[in-house]
Amino acid sequence: MKKIAILFQVLMVASICAIAQPNTPGAIGDPNTTAQPEFLKVKDSWSPSLRPDGAIDRVAHVNPVVPWANIRENDVLWRKRLWRLIDTRIKQNVAFRYPGDDETGGGYFIEIILNGIKKGDLTAFDPLDDRFTSALKWEDIQVKLAGKSDTTLITGSQGQDSMVITNRDFAPEDITRFKVKEDVIFDRNLGRAVTRIIGIAPVMDKRDENGEIRSQQTLFWIYYPDARPTFAKYEVYNPDNDVFRITWDDYFEKHKFNSYIYKSSNGNVANEELKDYKKGIDRLYESEKIKETLFNKEHDLWVY
Repeated sequence: MKKIAILFQVLMVASICAIAQPNTPGAIGDPNTTAQPEFLKVKDSWSPSLRPDGAIDRVAHVNPVVPWANIRENDVLWRKRLWRLIDTRIKQNVAFRYPGDDETGGGYFIEIILNGIKKGDLTAFDPLDDRFTSALKWEDIQVKLAGKSDTTLITGSQGQDSMVITNRDFAPEDITRFKVKEDVIFDRNLGRAVTRIIGIAPVMDKRDENGEIRSQQTLFWIYYPDARPTFAKYEVYNPDNDVFRITWDDYFEKHKFNSYIYKSSNGNVANEELKDYKKGIDRLYESEKIKETLFNKEHDLWVY
């Protein structure tokens, strides 16, 4: 009993000394302590908090990517391809325009994508080809975002001429839409339709000298399966509850966004978009008609 008591006292002293150690990495009072890992930072202007920012004792969020189950070609009874358009200005898609916090890397969703491209984690492909056949360089994307530098000739007070180069800044608020390319597959092994996203493309508003929107430009395509590990690192802003957060990978996998179909392979021999043969509100009606057709097809396959 005496030996046990002595051992207990030694352990207590060791514990107290460990707690009292100054400048222990991660301890309270360590000026180098950060609330989030460095990889979450997606833009240079964002500075993570040097102290736990909140009253909750949070742990590191480890969000692994849930791999897709393989679908054999022999198990596919039916497949159609859809192209959707996400408008980030509507209420249900507000997460795309959230300016950022520690859980989102301090940036918009588009800044998460751009940071992945800049670091080499993601590959951007030609915006005119959603088959991912031509990769783009980071320098090409920078020109698309901010445009080429403007050179202006200025005459000074002494009559001398000088050239002034003006660089435009990229505004993430100008990314108001995202295109989504996906396959809808009826897997007879599962007995239901499975939706798999293939690609994502940001769409940027192009403005004139007066700041008025004159057109929209698709910047590039991202191959979604390659982007899932990156999306799993960042959490989506929840306007209703700061605690319940899901990753961007879960957000897309569960189709939490609101969108409408702008193109479909369903009866589309000419490979046209809805705007090519439907105008105004008729495009929305046609989009809903395609959704209903897909629903009925899945129902018929499931029943029969």
